[in-house]
Amino acid sequence: MTDDAVVAEGLVKEFGSVKALNGINLTVKRGQVVGLLGPNGAGKTTAVRILSTLLTPTAGRAMVSGFDVVKNPEEVRRSIGLTGQYAAVNEYLTGRENLIMFGALYHLPSSYVKKRATELLEWFELTEAANRPAKTYSGGMRRRLDLASSLIAQPSILFLDEPTTGLDPRSRLGMWDVINGLVAEGTTVLLTTQYLEEADQLADEIVVIDHGQVIAQGTAEMLKDQIGGDRIEISIVDPARVSDAVAAIRSVSSGDPLVEELKISAPVSGGSTVLVNAIRALDVQGVEVGDIVLRRPTLDDVFLSVTGHGAEESTPPTEEPKRGRGRK
Repeated sequence: MTDDAVVAEGLVKEFGSVKALNGINLTVKRGQVVGLLGPNGAGKTTAVRILSTLLTPTAGRAMVSGFDVVKNPEEVRRSIGLTGQYAAVNEYLTGRENLIMFGALYHLPSSYVKKRATELLEWFELTEAANRPAKTYSGGMRRRLDLASSLIAQPSILFLDEPTTGLDPRSRLGMWDVINGLVAEGTTVLLTTQYLEEADQLADEIVVIDHGQVIAQGTAEMLKDQIGGDRIEISIVDPARVSDAVAAIRSVSSGDPLVEELKISAPVSGGSTVLVNAIRALDVQGVEVGDIVLRRPTLDDVFLSVTGHGAEESTPPTEEPKRGRGRK
C-alpha cells in the first residue's frame, strides 16, 4: 500500500469553453489533512468531484487509495466518504433512517448498519434527535448528520467540500472538533474551504488554488510568512505625533510601516510578544494610542499577495452547476 492516499497529476477539466481546472497537481499522504483553499469558482469542488469519481477529467491522472479514478471507480468509491457543500439528507426520514439508508446504498449488512448508526448518532451528539425527521434539525445538526452518513462505511479517506458552509460560529467550532477527532483515529482528509482560519486550524498542509491553478502551497506558517506574517495596527490620538509613532512601530516591525492619517500598520513577527514591545516603544516616545491590535493574515491577504487581487474579486464561478451528492 502506497503512503500516498490521493495523487493528482496535471488535472484539467473543461466545461465547454470554460477551463475549471488547469493542470492541478496534488498529493495527500495517508493520515494527513490537506486543505484546498480558494474562493468560489476557483476549482475546489471540481477537483473533489473528479477525485470522488463523480466527474471525469478532461486530461491528467488521479489516483485515490492506489486506484485510478477513471479506470477503477468502484474500487475508489469503496475507500472514500464524501460530504458536499450542502447537507444531502432526506428531510422526511429520521436521522437514524438516513444513516440506515446510506448503509443500504453501500450494500452493508443490516446488523452492522444498525450498530454503526447508533455509534455515529452518539458520536455526533444526535442521539436525542435520532427518531425525529431531519427537516426538524438545525443547520448544524443536518451538517453533522451529513458527515455521519459519509462515515457509515468507515472510509479511510474522507473528502469534505466546504463542510462548514452556512454554519454559525458555534456549529463551525463543533464541526472542527469532529474533524479533528476523525484525524486522530487515522482518517485521511482532503478539505476544501474558503476560510484561511479553517485551513489553519485543521490542515497539515494547505494548497491555494485560483482560476483552476495552484498558486501557493505549504504549511499555514509558510503561507503566512510568504504574505508577510502578522501585521500590527495602531490608531493614535494626536496628529502631531505620527512621526514618533512611526519610529516606535518601525523599531518592532519587519518592514516599513504604512501610514493612513492616524492609523499606522506594519508587518511583524514574534506573535503576541510584539504587542508588548510595541506598547513599550510607543510609551517611550510618549505617543497616546487609541487602539492597537495584532492582525492575523486573511484569505484576502493571501490572494492579494500571490495574485494581485482579493478573493472577492475573483471571476464568477467556473464550477459545474450544483447537483446532489450522488453517493454510490
